[in-house]
Amino acid sequence: MKAIAYLKGSPLSHVHALCDVQLAEPLPGPHDLLVAVEAVSVNPLDTKVRAGLVTVPEGVRTLGWDAAGVVRAVGSAVTGFAPGDAVFYAGTFTRDGANAELHLVDERLAAHKPASLSFAQAAAMPLTALTAWQLLFERLGRVPGDLSQQGTLLIVGGAGGVGSVLIQLARQLTGMTVIATASRADSRQWCLDLGAQHVLDHSRSLQAQLAELQLPAVTHIAALTHTARHYAELAEIIAPHGHIGLIDDHDFLDAVPLKSKSVSLHWEMVFTRALFHTADMLEQQRTLQRVAQLLDQGVIRCTLNEIFSPLNADSLRRAHARVEQGGVLGKVVVARDGQSAAPTGPGGGQRR
Repeated sequence: MKAIAYLKGSPLSHVHALCDVQLAEPLPGPHDLLVAVEAVSVNPLDTKVRAGLVTVPEGVRTLGWDAAGVVRAVGSAVTGFAPGDAVFYAGTFTRDGANAELHLVDERLAAHKPASLSFAQAAAMPLTALTAWQLLFERLGRVPGDLSQQGTLLIVGGAGGVGSVLIQLARQLTGMTVIATASRADSRQWCLDLGAQHVLDHSRSLQAQLAELQLPAVTHIAALTHTARHYAELAEIIAPHGHIGLIDDHDFLDAVPLKSKSVSLHWEMVFTRALFHTADMLEQQRTLQRVAQLLDQGVIRCTLNEIFSPLNADSLRRAHARVEQGGVLGKVVVARDGQSAAPTGPGGGQRR
């Protein structure tokens, strides 16, 4: 089968950073789906693994763990899927990624594709939606659908992939006041369009801007990017007994400044269930099913913003360059062809 291999520790300028290769067709294990890949999302994780900044097992040959496609075959223990089913999923970086014609994913990590989305639109959603959902509802303790929940949520980095979904989930499924941060006019408007009630400029003092708005104290913070840069200020902003959740990488993070306020610190790692084969792996499938329902009902909308095609080394190289450049609104996807990229429905418009 055709695949796009990567060279570990390589900058994009290296001729072999991403290469078209031929690999043997993978064989599904008992719980596996063999998926014919239609589209794959490019996340910062892909660029970090390629550059050697995130370590994966030596046997991993391809990147791309955020994908959509059609089931070609199923393993002997699979019960919820059949050949011909359209699916979307975020896999695990301990296995080959989806930058290939065919890809294996554990059925417990996959769900049926939202009917209203194209494959490209669907591929934009799994990893960021799972991260946002788990951060808000599993780490920060909010209850999905309970609009009586009060409090103020500050999302640092609202216009990125995770922030774009988190704004929508918090606004649509909780009663919290949602404040995002963005530093450009286009990213500010993006956050407002997704439902943020206020947008702060994270290149300026967040405390000063919050004081100007005269809002209730910030009870929850989702620190999605450059947390180290903002951490001291976030510790000042957060209310006593508050919660701070984060997803970005750190060599060291000092929790001591949070002690006097009895603040809880939460880490969210979207691959934890797959990495450790936890007893609740099926929860990932259930979350994606709920996300698909919300998308099809128009409660939340797809955050795809840029598409490259076809699915080959050249397109992936351009997509990696775009992600590394920064300033991306929402998500970047590489689709197998134009048909995979064409929208099949509204993609979810917001109600609120």
